[in-house]
This record gives sequence, structure tokens and C-alpha cells, in this order.
Amino acid sequence: MKVVLFALNGSWVHSCLALRCLRGPLERDGFEVVLIENTLRDRTAHILERLYRERADIYGFSCYIWNLTEMLPLAETLHTLLPESRVILGGPEVSFATERFDGMDWIDAIVCGEGEEAMPNLCRAMRDGEPYERIIQGGCPDVMRDEGILYRDGEADGGILYYESSRGCPYSCAYCLSSATQGVRMKSAVQTLADMEAFERLQIDCKVIKFVDRTFNANVARANEIWRGLLEERFTKRYHFEVCASLLNDESFDILSRFPKGKIQLEFGLQSTNPETLAASSRHIEPQKVISAVKRIHDMGNIHVHLDLIAGLPYETYARFARSFDDAYGCADLLQLGFLKLLYGTELREKKAEYGYRCLPTPPYTVLESNWISYPEMQKLFRIAEVLERYLESGRFTHALYYLDACMMSPFAFWEGLTDYLGRVDERPLQKISQPDAFRYLLQYAVTSPEVDETVLKEMLRADFSQHEHKNPPRFLK
Repeated sequence: MKVVLFALNGSWVHSCLALRCLRGPLERDGFEVVLIENTLRDRTAHILERLYRERADIYGFSCYIWNLTEMLPLAETLHTLLPESRVILGGPEVSFATERFDGMDWIDAIVCGEGEEAMPNLCRAMRDGEPYERIIQGGCPDVMRDEGILYRDGEADGGILYYESSRGCPYSCAYCLSSATQGVRMKSAVQTLADMEAFERLQIDCKVIKFVDRTFNANVARANEIWRGLLEERFTKRYHFEVCASLLNDESFDILSRFPKGKIQLEFGLQSTNPETLAASSRHIEPQKVISAVKRIHDMGNIHVHLDLIAGLPYETYARFARSFDDAYGCADLLQLGFLKLLYGTELREKKAEYGYRCLPTPPYTVLESNWISYPEMQKLFRIAEVLERYLESGRFTHALYYLDACMMSPFAFWEGLTDYLGRVDERPLQKISQPDAFRYLLQYAVTSPEVDETVLKEMLRADFSQHEHKNPPRFLK
């Protein structure tokens, strides 16, 4: 019996770990398993034809907030073409509020939560003609499953590979789906390092091995042991971890300081520096301690550091978010400005009416306004985020921004002003503005400040243009 497991990824560099978690258990039960991965950019007709060509007995669709809108019509159309095939939905986006799918009779079953045991049980029932429930709650074992690295030679070549050394999170942030489950299960440090060795033997050219652990260093001693092991030269990949800054100890800092530049990426969640906001979000952190730890890592100069903020959290006005932005700015290589999403299964979703939240009615359920921040203010933050992505996150204006950072009285005011200026001088969407124009607009805006020396800024912009654009600088920089 053939089972197709299907995912729609954000782009070609991504791959779906969930499909690979299910493949092994299904194969051990005797099923022929085919993995199909496409991206949101792929043509629907092409995807549908690829799925149809397999003529599988069972199709499993891996559903997330970024792909559910596309997944549902694909699954329904496939059911129309292959009415004898069974359609199963799984993944975090369908694991809560399943009544949303009551009228969709083309869905044979929905697996909620973990699927390594539930999916084979369901497929066996379908194969053997036994009765089964339409809504199935996945099991949650007491120990971490040890399935190895899950990837096989030739899969996801050239992209990001994902690895799970622990499942669950010790924290219960009110906006995060990890709060819906309790407890943390972990692989040992020895087993994790053995899996990293397996990645070295794998015939795949990957950019990054990204640990999907919600809090990698929840067990500090274990995290330090893994990091210490990865210092060895036989581990040649780049590794990305999401960590809690408050849990880093002196040993952690010492080990991390010894990594060669570029081998480690760390991502930290700050989200806000407003104590009232953090309390309402069930984030029990001391923001200044987080910022100090992140800055200490960043100042080492050998580790690429991401720091996250979330706009739209409770009790944070536009002005208070600006302060959180200023507090966090300059502490990391990349300041990621995210936006609150009211995910089904989270505490903030339950408090939607109480907090006056209005959000997109369909995935990704992004907050548009609340009791504390208006729709125009949120839209302005969306535009600022786009400008940050074009100028700061792209890494193409490094020299100029290094100089301008020292001239900023308020980083948020600078980026807010640049966003307003771009809107006045060019009505095109930001992605349609040419790179020479992007350089020109930054120069024109920045020199309106008396703190900025135009000659110095032009030199920095020339350096950036020469380094990244590989063409002659435009006339205004010559």
C-alpha cells in the first residue's frame, strides 16, 4: 500500500522534517512511502499533476500557518480526481479547533499533535478496513524517540537541513503553540553528537543544520557538552540554535567564544522589554539580562546572532514598542521584527476579545490592531519591517549603517523616518525600487541629519556598492 507524504515549503532551501519523522514508522509497518515536497512558488497545476501521478492509496498533507490556504484546495481537488484515495491532514495548523474542518467531507482523518504512532495506526486501519476516528489525538511518549537524522542521501541538497535533539519547551509563552504541551524530552549529548557525525557522512551539500529545539539549552549541562563536542574540526557544518539567553552560564560563554567564525548561529527571543507586556505573555525573563547576554555573545565577533522582537503583544503601544526596539538595537547582527499571530491553541487566541485583537481571519492570523495599538500604527510597523529587511537584514549596506549607527539618537526614529521618506519620494512598492535608487534614497535621507557627514557617508556607500553590487557605482557616489 502506497502512502504519499506531502509538504509545501516556504522556499527551495527549506525541507520538511515532519515528513521524515513519519517515514520510518510507516515503512517499518510495511507501507511504501513517497515524500513529495514543493514550494509556495510552484504552480498549482504542476503540484497537482505530481501528486496525481503517484496514484497513492493514502495522501498525508503536512499543514502549517504558511501553507494551509494552499493545502486545502490541493487536497480537495486531489480527492475529486482520486476519490478512492484517503486524505489525511496533520501538522500544527490542524491540531487545534478541528471543528473548522467539519464540513469538509473530503478529509478522511485529521491527526492532531505528534504523529509517529498515530499515523501508522491510522494507515493500518485504513488498509485493513477497520473503523477509525476522524479526529485522532497523537501520542506523547515519555522519552525522546531516537530515529537518527532522518535525511537520506540526495535529499534537500543545497538547502537547510533540520534536526530535533529535543521536543517540548520548559516555558509557556502565551503566543506559542509549545505552551499547549507540557514537559521536555531530550536526546543525550552523546547521541546528538553521533547524529552530527551522521550528517558529515551524508551525501548532501547543505548550508546549515538547524536545530528545531524550542529551547536548545533548557538543560544547560547537556547544551554545553554538545557545543564542546562541535568544537572539534571533524564537525564541518554551520549549526543554528534557538537558545534562552538567561540560561547561558560562564562555561557556555567560554565554549562559544572558541568557535571559528561562522560555525555557529544563535537565535534569542526577547520579544519586548516592557515588563507588563512580558507578564501578560507569560514570559518570565529579565530583559536587561537577556540584552547583556546577547551583546556579550555578539561582541565576541565569531557568532552570528539573531534577536527577535514581536509587535502587537498585550500592553505594548506603538511608542512602547519603539522603546523595546531601541533597547534591542545594535545588540545582534540581525534584529528580526516579527508580528503577533493569534494561533489556534494559544492563550492569546483565547483572550482575543478581552484584548480587543483583530487579526487576519485566515492563516497566518496576523494581528492588525488591539486595545493598545491601532491598525494604521501596525501597518506602519509592517512598512518599517520591510525597510529593515531591505537595508539591514540584506547585509548590503554594512559600512554605511555602521557609520550611521553612531549618528542615531534613536534607532527606531531613524528607521521610522527612512520609511516615511521612502513613501514620499517613491510610490512604488519597496521591492520594485532598484538598488542604485535604494542607495540614493538612503543618502538623501541620512544627510538631512546634522550629525551625518555627507562625505564620510558617501565613502561608506561606495564601499558597500563596490562590495555587493559588482558594477560601477552610480554617478551620485562617484
